[in-house]
Amino acid sequence: MEFIATSDAPKAIGPYSQAVRHGAMLYTAGQIALDPATMEIVTGGIVPETEQVMQNLAAVLREAGLGFEHVIKTTVFLADMQEFTAMNEVYARHFGDHRPARSTVSVLGLPKGVRVEIDLVAAG
Repeated sequence: MEFIATSDAPKAIGPYSQAVRHGAMLYTAGQIALDPATMEIVTGGIVPETEQVMQNLAAVLREAGLGFEHVIKTTVFLADMQEFTAMNEVYARHFGDHRPARSTVSVLGLPKGVRVEIDLVAAG
């Protein structure tokens, strides 16, 4: 296994890695809307939060030499399923025509009170 870490995404705030590569597979930890420069949560609601999450995931993918086109599966955790459409618009913009498998679940709470958390599995 290879542990992936980049300063362009929030540092791990617990006993975990930003991502782990095993063979051709990359598994990321869930990313929330932490700005890696300040380690503060971005404000403004689901759209800026989702944008930051996607930027964080892109940074981890880049560090592994991959991009969103290598993503096989994502899991999206939402604090409020009524925010799905707004989250989905940001998500779709980042993936373009690439359509990985996805699960989206509503959860009772997320770290630091954020609205969205996303993790992914990629190959390459």
